[in-house]
Amino acid sequence: MILITISNDNENDYYLRIIYSKKNMKKIFLSSLLLTGGVFLSSGLSAQEELTVRGNVLYSDQVNALKTPVSVINVPVSVSIITDDEIARQGYQQLGDLVRFTPGVSTSQGEGHRDAIVFRGNRSTADFFQDGVRDDVQYYRSLYNVEQVEILRGPNALLFGRGGTGGVINRVSKKGVLGETFGSFSIGSNTFGAYDFVADYNISINEDRSLRIMAHRDYLNNHRSYYDGDRAGFNPTLKVKLSSKTALDVSYEYADHERFIDRGIPTGSNGEPVEALADIVFGHPDLNTQTLTADIFRATITRDISDTSKAIFSVTNNEFEKMYQNLYVAGHNATLEEVALDGYLDPTTRENLIISANFVNELELGSATHTILFGVEVVDTDNKNFRYNTNFSNAGALPLANDGSGIYTAGSSQAGKSDRETFSIADIKAGIFNRDEAGAAVTLDFTSSLNNSTTTEFEVTSFFLQDQIDVSDNLKLLLGARYDDYEITVVNLKPGSEATVTKEEDLVSPRAGIIFKPQDNVSIYASYSNTFAPVAGEQYKAMSNNSTLGAVLDASETENTEIGLKWAISNELFLTAAYFDAERTAMTAVTVNNVAEQQEVVNQNVDGIEIELVGKISDQLELTMSYADFEGDTVAKNKEIPDYQFSTFANYQVNDKFGIGFGVTSQGDQQIGTGATPYLPSFTRVDVAAYYQIADDLMLQMNIENLTDETYFPHSHSTHQASVGEEVNANFSIRRTF
Repeated sequence: MILITISNDNENDYYLRIIYSKKNMKKIFLSSLLLTGGVFLSSGLSAQEELTVRGNVLYSDQVNALKTPVSVINVPVSVSIITDDEIARQGYQQLGDLVRFTPGVSTSQGEGHRDAIVFRGNRSTADFFQDGVRDDVQYYRSLYNVEQVEILRGPNALLFGRGGTGGVINRVSKKGVLGETFGSFSIGSNTFGAYDFVADYNISINEDRSLRIMAHRDYLNNHRSYYDGDRAGFNPTLKVKLSSKTALDVSYEYADHERFIDRGIPTGSNGEPVEALADIVFGHPDLNTQTLTADIFRATITRDISDTSKAIFSVTNNEFEKMYQNLYVAGHNATLEEVALDGYLDPTTRENLIISANFVNELELGSATHTILFGVEVVDTDNKNFRYNTNFSNAGALPLANDGSGIYTAGSSQAGKSDRETFSIADIKAGIFNRDEAGAAVTLDFTSSLNNSTTTEFEVTSFFLQDQIDVSDNLKLLLGARYDDYEITVVNLKPGSEATVTKEEDLVSPRAGIIFKPQDNVSIYASYSNTFAPVAGEQYKAMSNNSTLGAVLDASETENTEIGLKWAISNELFLTAAYFDAERTAMTAVTVNNVAEQQEVVNQNVDGIEIELVGKISDQLELTMSYADFEGDTVAKNKEIPDYQFSTFANYQVNDKFGIGFGVTSQGDQQIGTGATPYLPSFTRVDVAAYYQIADDLMLQMNIENLTDETYFPHSHSTHQASVGEEVNANFSIRRTF
């Protein structure tokens, strides 16, 4: 991917990144682009700058003769930006916390071991980026080294490449700051017994070098039995001023995570989660676990060629080792006395090498100003994945006892299968998993039943071009396109099913945008964008056991049109409203005259509105408020799209030392199956906060979540795995700066 870095004179560093892929090709953006640290901006922001948002302005360093910050009002795309100050003030611990207050975006369960975000009705476990570089391994990302988080809605292929059918999330990393020495640390704990520690220290070595060291340690706990875990992260980063026009940023990050996996509870005959089972964890404390280790290296060189041109070159290399194994409810009987458990073991290793370069130049052509961005990106991904089914051995009469449990009837497709077994809920509550519901001895192993074994090589080369045109003070245009050439090879290593499937494809992804400003503080925009998803899926696990069929199917595509209004009500209060319509077209296999062919199927169409108000109402009151409403159809109806979303969080500064906060999150019914039921019922959650400035450099903070102690189900993974929301919980933290 292409990375651009910009530093802002001893303040926040801004990075710009362009995704350059080596074998994917299909996107053209014609719109203002928000990149890397956030977004490529229209009218004035070069497409490769990293952005920081304070209030209603996206700030960037001087690039391509830019002398002032670029306002969000000039960006023809929906974007929400959460700064590190907001992350600390509202007690956010992970990306899912941020999403609760973002219109058009919600969370999925992620099977209890990964970030899974639903962007405008499209669930994704891979559309995550760090400084504009793809970060698609499945895990829960930490926020300890984040300067800000940008959440972009709608396809964003021109900047980020494949995927992003509904949107992307980009984390902007904290970088070294020249000429300053400063630091901070915080310690926090909650009423469940979890606690965390975060440290950040920037050292000015000399006027041309700085070293910044960040570290964190989390010990996890919540209201659910067995739940625990810990996360550790260490991230030193070095900034070197090589010359007056050239800067180098080098970063290394190590992550080590382990946690219990909670797959939630099943739904009942009425379609809702079975509230009577809300206190039960259907998993084993030693078997439901996830581990992850990661080594992430990043280096970026930024060169100011002239007052109006800049070049950026970046290299990212990372290695991940991930494992998760678990048990979960696969069915239950009518009396809620017995459940069938299923599960699997899934280890993955992945290595990515991403090299990117981009060039931006501003020039005058007639009466118009053109900011031209050209970029190249090469991605080389190697992935290895296994999946083992659970294998239950029953010492009682064969076939397995679950045949007569009332969960699976004799002769059904599930009866007698060794990868599922039936247990009494009384035993599960007692932590007993070595006997079935009939009392017969049961043993379980995760290594004798191999479901699949694949290795994947994914190579992508990308080129993209964008022209940002200031036609006049009132009219701005964005035109762009991305070409991706990709080759993906999936090798099935499972004995008896060995096959190699290779798919090569060239794709172009366009984007276009227009902004009209009737006055300086108001903009009206329209945009079009397109993106694609390779047939191997976002985790590159498989295309098809049939090599001919796998090679036939092309990537699925998503088209998005959007119109919106942005209004800077004041210098510190900003209102945005947008209507979008997205259509996803997938390829399906058919056989005609014994020849495998493909045909297009529109399998999702989603449209909706998003409204967001952010900023200061007065010197004492800050407010974030959002609302989203969706409509749409799929082949079998939409899933994971709430009827509506509403959220608000207000901070009121009572005096110089004391402040309070109040937040409400409300979500409508959410369908989780292919029919009207099953579904997650609507809920409303209330949060409060209080802040006390003990001294200029010392802050005490309290955040109370789910103040009314409502039982609610925020998300699910499928129809029988609904997560149980946290009970009332108080977080206490103290933060010192120096």
